[in-house]
Amino acid sequence: MALNGPRGGGWLTRRRRWGLGAAVLALAALAGVIVWMAGSDDRALDAACDGVLPAKDVRAVLGDGDISVSNRTKGTFDTEAKSTNTLAVRCEVTADGKGSVRVTIAGAPRPRTGYGIAGLYTSVPGGNTIAVPLGHGWSGLFGTGSVRQGDSEDGEATTAVLLDCAKGGSSLLITVETKLGGVTLDDPAARPDFVRTATATAKAANGHWGCGARLGTPVRTVGLPVNEDEYEPLLGAKGTCAGVPTAARSSVSTARETARDRAPRETCALGARDGLPRYRLDAYYGPYAEEARAEYADAPAQDGPTPADKPAGRLGRSAYWATATCPDGAEDALFLVRADGTEDNTRRRPDLPYERAALKAFAERSARSHGCGAPVTPGG
Repeated sequence: MALNGPRGGGWLTRRRRWGLGAAVLALAALAGVIVWMAGSDDRALDAACDGVLPAKDVRAVLGDGDISVSNRTKGTFDTEAKSTNTLAVRCEVTADGKGSVRVTIAGAPRPRTGYGIAGLYTSVPGGNTIAVPLGHGWSGLFGTGSVRQGDSEDGEATTAVLLDCAKGGSSLLITVETKLGGVTLDDPAARPDFVRTATATAKAANGHWGCGARLGTPVRTVGLPVNEDEYEPLLGAKGTCAGVPTAARSSVSTARETARDRAPRETCALGARDGLPRYRLDAYYGPYAEEARAEYADAPAQDGPTPADKPAGRLGRSAYWATATCPDGAEDALFLVRADGTEDNTRRRPDLPYERAALKAFAERSARSHGCGAPVTPGG
């Protein structure tokens, strides 16, 4: 599922030697975009992302050289009025030859009038890899599309931090896409550099918009996203696959998992003895659950109900969903089980009783760990 960023509006880029005139100011005013016309690069950096981007942490990652800063702020955020949360902030800092940091901040939930097939929130890479929780008291994720050391994208990673505001059921989702040249994610000493901007921005955003969320501590260490060949026996799983049963008919005996640790998205990938994918279990919380339901609501007509219509049910030949009510007015959690892989026997001859049993076990443990109620699961 693609969780894309907020739509609309262009970016206005500021450089030290930009030579902009009054005509640009007039155009910017018409577009409703704030542009900083005077001062040094550091002044533009201080003002980026509505002033919550931590200049010191960005400089620690990108260095003290020349930078370009792009910025856009639109919409509003109110923890007391969820129906008016339209906040969409985006800024990017680029250092030639060093890398870039792209930040998006979105208020959640969005008004339903803002839903669309282009998505609501910035995605965290997945597919062949599974994002890991940030830990250290943060509700967040660390993911990458890179699956091997030495890949062209090995110096790219995305960090997401979800701030559950103290009241009203609103939240702020801060997503930072970091690209660093000459850096490998395999180096544990380098990985915190991909995270520090996100947590520092989240801390500033929490106060700036009056969210009042519980914050974590500095992230000194962060794990690697889980590759497709990092499977282990399902029996004895202790993380997101804990308690999920094996299945003889479907040849399900291995798993790829992460720790739970307050992650707003959780995945348990089930496989055969040789790791060949069989099923995938996913849990979505907060804006990620909202995003998933919005995509079903905006999709072409399907046979029967979807997660946008009912608390639980079956999707197509080989998929089920379940939901759980979460505290403080937060979005209901969403849980899905789907056949994984391509046109294999799992899709042609689905083991429906096993799918329901696996989903029930996965959803119950996940919901309990997030303080949500007992899931509503599909029947036979």
